[in-house]
Amino acid sequence: QVQLVESGGGSVQAGGSLRLSCTASEWPGRIYYMGWFRQAPGKEREGVATIYIGSGPARTWYTDSVKGRFTISQDNFENTLYLQMNSLKPEDTAMYYCAAAPGYWSRPPAVNEYTDWGQGTQVTVSS
Repeated sequence: QVQLVESGGGSVQAGGSLRLSCTASEWPGRIYYMGWFRQAPGKEREGVATIYIGSGPARTWYTDSVKGRFTISQDNFENTLYLQMNSLKPEDTAMYYCAAAPGYWSRPPAVNEYTDWGQGTQVTVSS
């Protein structure tokens, strides 16, 4: 199992920025896809951003509500996944998780297909 540790959450005012980090115990190893997810109280966990970190150029996907504001990226030397969040809104408030989907995938995995999860980091955006 891949061990994932998130950091970087906190409380900011609307319009502010935060950068989340997720350090993985193996990189890329058996991992082709990693992603950031969030879950607000009373809501289902949703995908925020996904990145392909296998061979070849990185590819990224974003949920519509964060396009143009969030950026997912990787640092292969530090075994770290990042989520740069700009222009934060109160509706971005949630627990944020990074996750990995080891193994070969011919397409980005669905939320329930990610098997390895971090403990989460809280992001709170006040208006």
